[in-house]
Amino acid sequence: MVKRSTAFRKIVFFLLVVLIVGFSIFPFIQMLSISLKYPSEWGNPRLIPERLNFEAYKELLNIGQTAKNIPESVRNLLNETPDLTQEQRETILKKYTSTGDVFPFLRYFYNSFLLSFSAAFITVVFAIFGAYSFSRLRFPGRSIIQRGVLFVYMFGGILLLIPLYKMFVGIGWIRIPPGAFLSLLIIYIVQTLPVSLYMLGNYFRTIPFSIEEAAMIEGASRFGTVWRIIIPLSFAAIVTVFIYCFMIAWNEYLFASVFLKNFKELYTLPMGLKALFTSKNAIWDRIMAASVLTATPVIILFMAIQRNLAGGLTSGGVKE
Repeated sequence: MVKRSTAFRKIVFFLLVVLIVGFSIFPFIQMLSISLKYPSEWGNPRLIPERLNFEAYKELLNIGQTAKNIPESVRNLLNETPDLTQEQRETILKKYTSTGDVFPFLRYFYNSFLLSFSAAFITVVFAIFGAYSFSRLRFPGRSIIQRGVLFVYMFGGILLLIPLYKMFVGIGWIRIPPGAFLSLLIIYIVQTLPVSLYMLGNYFRTIPFSIEEAAMIEGASRFGTVWRIIIPLSFAAIVTVFIYCFMIAWNEYLFASVFLKNFKELYTLPMGLKALFTSKNAIWDRIMAASVLTATPVIILFMAIQRNLAGGLTSGGVKE
């Protein structure tokens, strides 16, 4: 009876896991399916297309685009004007063969990656030393400061949007592209730092203090202890926090749509998707292909470093 009950529980648990995983990945599968379908199949509910259509990806990435859409007047101009240099001819042809104005994925990708990576890296650096001070050092007001950091996270982004915008407008940063970019970077750091401090602080408390004591006896400074002991033993937690900060900045739209609205060259991928959706180029296969391209880097990043998320390296570090 016990064995039957145990087997039944395992089957129910397995089915529940499959259901949750399927529910989670179904939107991405549907998005990928539509991006690979021809327009005649968009109304077909089946997930596997009858014929694979990669034209949307080629168009968005500007791969294999030909000069088939050049007007006849332009062709005559090129043929009847031998004085044009090769560079001038390529410039004219590029206007009709390049689809970068539809969805300049590479430019938006660069903007999103630079912004997300910078915000995540700076946040992790601040969080390491801040969390270490909360978990190891004793100073007046430590508890108040620690709770105050999390208290900031209780306010939603929509409540802080207008005050932050007015503040950065007052100092003149929003008027120039570098200032708008730097303003958004600071906001992302402030948004992700509280939870990063909380996550790393809790992890640092699990590291036996005797390891640090041994290092200090050998002459290691406080900074040397953090660099040689805390960071290596907390690498899994640090990677987790980095991924969290990166994904928050990568997918953020609200602040980016306000601070970067006047600088199209600084658009991030979420803003580019919104611009594509409301433009004359809003075709389903393009929209879904652009969405797949936007989600792919985060998926690849997570899969590449998921082995580091299993746990820390403290096991066997010291015998208590």
